Formats: sequence, C-alpha cells, structure tokens
Amino acid sequence: MTRYPTCRHCGTPMTLTLIDLGLSAVANSYVPLARAAEPEPKYPLHVRVCETCWLVQLDQDVPAGQIFTADYAYFSSFSESWLAHARRYAETMIGRLDLGRDDLVIEIASNDGYLLKNFVAAGVPVLGVEPSASVAAAAEAAGVPTLVEFFGEALARRLRDEGRRPALVCSANVLAHVPDINDFVAGIATLLSGEAIYTVEFPHLLRLIDEVQFDTIYHEHYSYLSLLAVERIFAAQGLRVFEVEEWPTHGGSLRVFACLAGAHHAEGPGLARVRAAEAAAGLDRAEGYRGFAERAEAVRRGLLDFLAEVRGQGRMVAAYGAAAKGNTLLNFCGIGPDLVAYCVDRNPAKQKTLLPGSRIPVFDVGELRRRRPDFVLILPWNLKDEVIGQLADLRAGGTRFVTAVPMIRVTA
Repeated sequence: MTRYPTCRHCGTPMTLTLIDLGLSAVANSYVPLARAAEPEPKYPLHVRVCETCWLVQLDQDVPAGQIFTADYAYFSSFSESWLAHARRYAETMIGRLDLGRDDLVIEIASNDGYLLKNFVAAGVPVLGVEPSASVAAAAEAAGVPTLVEFFGEALARRLRDEGRRPALVCSANVLAHVPDINDFVAGIATLLSGEAIYTVEFPHLLRLIDEVQFDTIYHEHYSYLSLLAVERIFAAQGLRVFEVEEWPTHGGSLRVFACLAGAHHAEGPGLARVRAAEAAAGLDRAEGYRGFAERAEAVRRGLLDFLAEVRGQGRMVAAYGAAAKGNTLLNFCGIGPDLVAYCVDRNPAKQKTLLPGSRIPVFDVGELRRRRPDFVLILPWNLKDEVIGQLADLRAGGTRFVTAVPMIRVTA
C-alpha cells in the first residue's frame, strides 16, 4: 500500500502533485571556492496539494537549521525597489494605526533591519526576530534591536510574559518559510491582544500557477500560499482575515491583514475580490492545479533552446542576481558554466562563491563591465526593470537582457 506524505496543517494524506522538480541543492547554500571539489547535498523538491485545506507544500522538508544558518547569505537591503516598498509600508502603517513612541512594532524574520529601521526613524519602538546571526548583526548595526531566534508559540508566550504587547506584528516573505506553520500562526495569535493587527506578505499561489513561476519553489519555501489556505490556517488559531491587498512584488504578492477573531476591524473590499479570483481559478478543486508541470517543462525547453542557439553563435551569456529562484531554474534545466559563463550579484556575501548545484561562479557586478557579455540572463525576473536601469551603459553598448519565466523574452 502506497504511503503518502501528510499535510503540515491538517494532516490529510496528499496524493495530488503540483510539480516534481527532482533533486536539488539548497538554493541559498552558496559554495565557497575552497570547497569547490566537495559534493553538496541534494534533496527532493516535490510539491503536493492538500485536497482538504488546499495548502500547497513540499512533501519532504530540509530542517530549517540547515537553511537559515549563522552565515545565511540573503540580505533584503540589496534591492532598491524592495527598500522603497518597505518604506512605503512603514509610512502607511504609522498613519493608519497612529503609531508613536508608546507603541511597539514586532517584525518576524526582520533580516537586516530593512523595514524596521523606517519605524525607528519615526520614533516608534521596534523589535526584530531573526534566526540568522549574520543578517541580525547588520540589523543591530542599523539600530534595530533584534532577537536571534526562530519564532513560534513558545517565543511569543515569552515575549507576552515580558510585557511586550505590540500594536502591529508584521512579516514579509516568511510564512512560506516555516515548516511548522501551525506553531508559527499560534505564536501570532499569542502576541496579539485587543485590536492589534498582523500583516503578512507572501507570493500569491495564484500568480505562481498563472505565470509558471516554478522557480520560486525551493527548500526554504515549505508552503505556497493562497488566501483560501491562509484563512483556514489562521481561523484554526483564532485569527480572522479582514483585508487583503494585491502587490506586484515578487511576481505578484498578497498583503493580508488579520486580527483576533473578536476584534472589531471591518472587512475591506480586497477580501471578497481575492476570494473570487481564487475560486474562478479553481484553487478550491484539483483541476486548478493540473497541467502546471507540463507548462514548466515548456519553460525549460525554451531556455535551453535559446542558450544552445547563442552558444552555437559563439556569443556569451552571463547571469545577473544569485537569487534562490535562479538556482531552482538553473538546476531544473541542468544549466552550468558551459551555457552561462558566470553570475554577478551586488551582495558581497554571495561573491567569490559558486552557485549551488550549477557551480556557476559568482562575481561582483563590475564583472559585466569587464567582460561585456552579449546577453544578461536576469534570474530575479521580478527585478527586471530595476536591473536594466542599473545597467543602462551595457544596454547602450549592445548587451541584451533575457528573462525565462513565463517564457523567453529578450529586451534589446
């Protein structure tokens, strides 16, 4: 008898596959040059759908402690557009909630302080919770008090017992990153009191499916979230979603506003709009998830055909952005330095390493100007306009820019 993995939220056996990307290296485990000859571990990257609560998730977890390590290489502050998004959020929430020096804002997975520093500048007390020591140290240096811990119900209870009663709890792109999503959400419910609110942003599953964003699947992302699933998970812990906003960040995200079930926040218009869109897309039935793997395979073929044609012409392709999504794309396609000569990134923590799996070398952005490739494959396609703007001199010199998802697009 076949034994199927069970849903991390409701425990239902999961028989429906969204996509199986095979074995892959952990996406943010950049390989130091000194360890270039050593093999790296690879883990299954198989995404299933729970047909009871409709939570989409990996069916086998890499322990969080092996991913969010002390030298974790992702720093939020290297994207100008993301910094602007964070600044607008802080300004909006300060005004909306009338936050001041007697209030507290807690951010979970606060990274390098990219968001909370805006509240600090406005005189609003903050606390960051961040499990990775490397980025937490950068936050502290920026004046953002930070606990280096994983968040869950036990930590939330401790903070509550210490008298920390936030007016606002926020997190961006973390809910998908927690293996025990029930414990995480229980922690949110524990932290909230009265009319306090929680906002959470995450890439929208509807956009992932519609736009074949399979490259956003990697081991850090234990879950792939719809409003449908999030509402059910929140309700199980005594939380109520009262508004939803749609944002273009990360290829299309939701910002969900939640409160305790008994709080008095009225429902906003975005809630019904997103519920209706998900129902129309079939996210509440199996049909909405079928055929995705075949569409991802078409993206793979398109990229490989393009790279083979360019190589046959003797032209060079470099990659921009040592992004986790890029590593999923490269590994799924089986691309190495023979097709993409090198990668560049603004983050010094990623430079002078090899990309996990593909072993493509990573340099600083100046390498593009030193070697002048014919094409730049932008791996974080959600930042395409920002990247092309940064490299306007290369564009003027004839370099063309390429994105692969949801299909090959070349910008002259």
